Amino acid sequence: MKKSLIALAILSNFAHADEGMWMPQQLPQVAKELKAAGLKLDPSTLTKLTEFPMGAIVSLGGCSASFVSPQGLVATNHHCVYNSVAVNSTKENDLLANGFLAKTFAEELPAAPGSRIFVTSAVTNVSDKIISTDVAKLQGKARIDAIEKNQKKLVAECEKEAGYRCTVSSYYGGLEFYLIKQLEIRDVRLVHAPPAGVGKFGGDTDNWMWPRHTGDYGFYRAYVSKDGKAADFSKDNVPYQPKHVLKLAKDGLKEGDFVMALGYPGRTNRHRLPSEVAFTFDWNYPAFVKASGETLAIIARETKDNKDTALKYAGQVAGVNNYYKNRQGMLDSYAGSDFLARKTAEHEALKTWVNANPARKAEFAADIEQVEKLIAERDADTKRDFFLGYSQPRLLNTARTLYRLANESTKPDAERKSGYQTRDLPRMESSINAVERTYDEKVDKALVLNSLTKYAAQPAAQRRASFDAAIGIKDGMSQADLAAALDKLYADSKLGDKAERAAWLKRTPAEFQASKDSFIQAAVAMYPDALKNEAEDEELGGKIQQSYANYMKAKIAYMKSKGQAVYPDANSTLRVTFGRVAGRDHGADGTTWTAFTTVNGVVAKATGEGEFNAPAKQLAAIKAKEFGKYVDPKLKTVPVDYLATLDITGGNSGSAALNSKGEFIGLAFDGTLDSIISDWDYNKANTRSIQVDLRYMLWNMKYIDHADNLLKEMGAE
Repeated sequence: MKKSLIALAILSNFAHADEGMWMPQQLPQVAKELKAAGLKLDPSTLTKLTEFPMGAIVSLGGCSASFVSPQGLVATNHHCVYNSVAVNSTKENDLLANGFLAKTFAEELPAAPGSRIFVTSAVTNVSDKIISTDVAKLQGKARIDAIEKNQKKLVAECEKEAGYRCTVSSYYGGLEFYLIKQLEIRDVRLVHAPPAGVGKFGGDTDNWMWPRHTGDYGFYRAYVSKDGKAADFSKDNVPYQPKHVLKLAKDGLKEGDFVMALGYPGRTNRHRLPSEVAFTFDWNYPAFVKASGETLAIIARETKDNKDTALKYAGQVAGVNNYYKNRQGMLDSYAGSDFLARKTAEHEALKTWVNANPARKAEFAADIEQVEKLIAERDADTKRDFFLGYSQPRLLNTARTLYRLANESTKPDAERKSGYQTRDLPRMESSINAVERTYDEKVDKALVLNSLTKYAAQPAAQRRASFDAAIGIKDGMSQADLAAALDKLYADSKLGDKAERAAWLKRTPAEFQASKDSFIQAAVAMYPDALKNEAEDEELGGKIQQSYANYMKAKIAYMKSKGQAVYPDANSTLRVTFGRVAGRDHGADGTTWTAFTTVNGVVAKATGEGEFNAPAKQLAAIKAKEFGKYVDPKLKTVPVDYLATLDITGGNSGSAALNSKGEFIGLAFDGTLDSIISDWDYNKANTRSIQVDLRYMLWNMKYIDHADNLLKEMGAE
């Protein structure tokens, strides 16, 4: 295979040490920067995914985590285990409010349906196998189909080893592809979560804010069969024994210390085109913020008198709130900034560089022009279908998934659409089972009606005819008319019943077509148009992939010519970021943010109710200065959270924060509101990550929750 473009792109000078979500295999290229920043480990050890410390880092499929004991104990954020706590809560036993601690293995509870722990074992560059010589000649849907075929072939070969989940991830807009092999641990159990008054202290008011006093930590345990293989939940399963675990730091951090975070950041957009920036911040994010605000208000209204229903939607509310504040924070940072102007100038400079050389112009110019036109077309589609995405009842979406599965199941497994192969069935079953504890018809109907009213008000040309026919939408319908149509749709379906949903997993297309269930009928009626729309999207997607990849190739070459590094945008794969513990001047109000907060701030904020309802026994311990060995010698009290210059984003939640010796020193869980636009536009001066300090975690576990069994297991005693 020819040398990776990633390697070629980083042979010269590198980005500032605090910036960059580096692939582990890139780290030897930044060894000098790591050492200069303070790393005492050999940087090459960080490239070895099955050795310490990388072998202890895992993904939860949306959050990051790490093994912290030989018995498969996994440390992550409270908000990452939040849904599992909610699913196990009842109005009689509210684990969210009171917290949960299993003193023995037998007391541990099943995590939310579909919970997984992924242990990465191999990452392989397969670019030449995905974009082969033959594929490179294809365009549009034919290109997408060929890429998917090659991906499925590699995945199938990789997954011949039972218990592993393999994926092919795209980098640099489809310029490079890597095969990721992970052990998929399916028996995940909830071990410990502090009360919401610790784990969610400050709630949505303090989310993305500093100073912060949130104990955002929680614990799962990974279970496998007695022979050490991945297995479904069983009382006979045993704790997984990881090859490597993180050791807890004996010495606390201080300002200026080296720190790094190892995890699975979700998505960043630093290589986007100016037109993508403009569309996102001028239309997409504002529309999202408005819709999210309405969603939160509706759920609050519909669940205010029903504790059990409120618990069902607690996980969704937490997630929506998080992104609602995130996107609004980005919009606030974007307003009045010169980001778009700088992005436009950079893009124009790239085009000037390309056009200055005949060979470069011949290779890149046409694709750079083409990709801008194609993205404009994609943005128009996104805008047209925005309300449609919010207007489909959850059980209709379930029915559509089930019917697609029935149709795909008539084909040989290798020919099925990705997402509907045999390998996908366990996830699908878990998703269908999860409806039971996360769905309420009254709430769902209210959410759908809100969006459907806006969707139906659009001109018919901007709506989907098949959806209109299935729901019964006609021009000029009032909200009352739409509500009546929804009432009938919901009333004539039995998919709200768990057993009924499960039964449809094994039924044939003919049985779907003969069904009288309203949601099933709607799914069948919408299916032909859905396939047509999918084909159109793939035709456009294939063209974008081809042009975007060449645009990125040009950008890498251009930046290399300037002596600048090019790390790939985050894409939910394993990354390393490093920096230092640091406060900052906060220009907005003229104050200075110290690097650490302490338990004194918990007392100052505690109101005894709502988002600031710290446990009484915690407040008593603080008042009595019962700090033990967890007191910081300089602060004279227990630190809670700390700021660092780490380059993180969503998905990094739960990432292990390690010190210069690779010892566990806390968990990354947030960023500051004025720096989250770094997903698009990295700002060295403002960007700060927020971590919960290990000392606060251990202090709470010892003096408040008395989790002595876990402290002993982790070697903290």
